[in-house]
Amino acid sequence: MTNGLKDRVALVTGSGSGIGRATALALGRSGAHVAAHCRSNRKGVDEIVVELAGRGARVIAVQADLSAAEEVERVFGEIDDAFGRIDLLVNNAGDWMDKCPIVDCPDAQWEHMFAANARSVFLCCRQAARRMIAQGDGGAIVNLGSVAGHTGGGGGTVPYAAAKAAVHTMTRGLARELAPHAIRVNAVAPGMTDTPMLDGRVDAAAVEQLNKAILLGRMGRPEEIAGVILMLLSDDASYMTGEIVEVNGGLLTR
Repeated sequence: MTNGLKDRVALVTGSGSGIGRATALALGRSGAHVAAHCRSNRKGVDEIVVELAGRGARVIAVQADLSAAEEVERVFGEIDDAFGRIDLLVNNAGDWMDKCPIVDCPDAQWEHMFAANARSVFLCCRQAARRMIAQGDGGAIVNLGSVAGHTGGGGGTVPYAAAKAAVHTMTRGLARELAPHAIRVNAVAPGMTDTPMLDGRVDAAAVEQLNKAILLGRMGRPEEIAGVILMLLSDDASYMTGEIVEVNGGLLTR
């Protein structure tokens, strides 16, 4: 499901590990030109550059805090300089939170969750949309939401869940606004996925309990989420926009 990806220019935010890494690698292997972004994991994105360049792909690493408007503008400027255009955007960068009851939740936690998970999406979509509209030949955006954006999370993660719900709403609103320019905007809402974000936050006993709540009996793999993202970016999804695609192993059917 990769029709129309060859020679397209893609920015994948949060590419240092997990879903972002799997997506950046899959795009490069499918013939796209890739800007692999990180906030702090430069080693991770440099490894992507080496691997994809070894396959003959055009790829650059970009590093920035995407909750800062001036940093986002700089990143898109670097993409302009390297590739001259932007066709595809994957808003994967974000952060999770340790459980914290709302009665104890500090203002800073709420603000950080929205900055990392929602403001960054808004800022990147704004820069991408400006360029895609000016180019005049459409484009595709995929935002990373979460099953928590529907359920409110498992308790103690209200700021994270609320930020992801905001991503879902932005996706639908931007789909309406950008459709006249042939720019499609969709989201993927993963369930529990085996990524480094879980390290130190979920122990073996908790994983076992989580798996019991999933019809397929296990967490997802980053490559499984990346496969759906690539489908949404590709021409195979040319009649899809404004959708929140659930990829959760059946968690929501319990």
